[in-house]
Amino acid sequence: MHEDTIAAVATAPGKGGIGVIRVSGSKSREIGETLAGATLRPRHAHYCTFTARDDARLDSGIVIYFPGPASFTGEDVVEFQAHGGPVVLDLILREIMHHGARQAGPGEFSQRAFLNDKIDLAQAEAIADLINADTEQAARSATRSLEGDFSREIDALVTQITRLRVYVEAAIDFPEEEIDFLADSKVREQLDSILEAFTRIRGAAAQGSLLREGMTLVIAGKPNAGKSSLLNALSGQDVAIVTDIAGTTRDILREHIQIDGLPLHLIDTAGLRESGDAIEREGMRRALQEVAAADRVLLVIDSSELGATLPDADALWREHAMPDAGELPITVVLNKSDLAGQEVAVTEQGDTTFIRLSAKTGAGLPLLRTHLKASMGYRQDSAHSFSARRRHLSALADAEALVRNGLAQLEAAAAGELLAEDLRQCQNRLGEITGAFTSDDLLGEIFSSFCIGK
Repeated sequence: MHEDTIAAVATAPGKGGIGVIRVSGSKSREIGETLAGATLRPRHAHYCTFTARDDARLDSGIVIYFPGPASFTGEDVVEFQAHGGPVVLDLILREIMHHGARQAGPGEFSQRAFLNDKIDLAQAEAIADLINADTEQAARSATRSLEGDFSREIDALVTQITRLRVYVEAAIDFPEEEIDFLADSKVREQLDSILEAFTRIRGAAAQGSLLREGMTLVIAGKPNAGKSSLLNALSGQDVAIVTDIAGTTRDILREHIQIDGLPLHLIDTAGLRESGDAIEREGMRRALQEVAAADRVLLVIDSSELGATLPDADALWREHAMPDAGELPITVVLNKSDLAGQEVAVTEQGDTTFIRLSAKTGAGLPLLRTHLKASMGYRQDSAHSFSARRRHLSALADAEALVRNGLAQLEAAAAGELLAEDLRQCQNRLGEITGAFTSDDLLGEIFSSFCIGK
């Protein structure tokens, strides 16, 4: 599908012992043999001197030729392994492009692998997820997707749906067979089996998405409630300045940590109060902006100013100008339990969780960590999860909704035609996950996020 030859440095920017330049396309072997001054045997490591067109020596290293279609991209591929200095790699890359290659775009090698049916779209995305993995569990989930676990689950589900479509549409096309959809338990049994598969796959995908993207946690509250102390306690280091002066934190502070493999994006915000200071007001505006985009908010309260009775949740929202608790997950942290002389504890009041702790002494922090994992549905044992993105979860949710809608139409009006149409749309929606049905715009958006050289 592509006649031009592309090239790029495949290793990370900076200095290193070895740097790799990857070339893919019809001119790859010719370029490799020209620079190496040798005939390249397939899958054989050749130690050569890389020579420029003016016979100047560029470097010495290894050249490996992978003939297509048995290569990563499905095209002829040549890899140059040279010394990892940026100047050396740039000299070699410029010489490669002089002989007919062009600079590869972001993710273009992976895109060609997808377009040449070497990998599907879910596997291509897993490459980027594996590179960007922040935790061991996230890397393992990405590896499972790259090896095809996610795609096989989707393909098996599509096969189930196809079988049911064949049965339903055959009954519609041959009414003389007099198949009664409502009386025939086979349709309902297959629909139930399909819905069970959706539940299992969505659960594994949700875990993979959580491992990939993590949880954005915004710490909010009034000045001197202990927000920065809580940030420091959770992160295990002094990333925020802590003083007795109200309003010390005026801007957004960000820290990335993990709790038992769950990536956590912590955001400390300016204290929420009435203020005539323009800088502090801007800090509070940014704080509420972060609150609106959070996965969960930790509303920190100075419990030393309260009695033993829990405060009213609705009153707290109004007092802090917070969104309604039904619209945004909020956990109330009753900080400074050591000053209040109260025991650490977790208490549920309606839909609101109150956690009494001391950020200064660390008492009660394990309760908070356990609560955060549970609130996101995180399981530390994620051996069966696979790397998934928001678009995958959206496609699965839409596809499952179509199956449920078709079932409702069948039970309410014996509408086999509507069930068949919902199954067809469901099949197409699932195909978007692996790339069987994917728009060019979506492909451009996906691969543009990849690093160059991959």
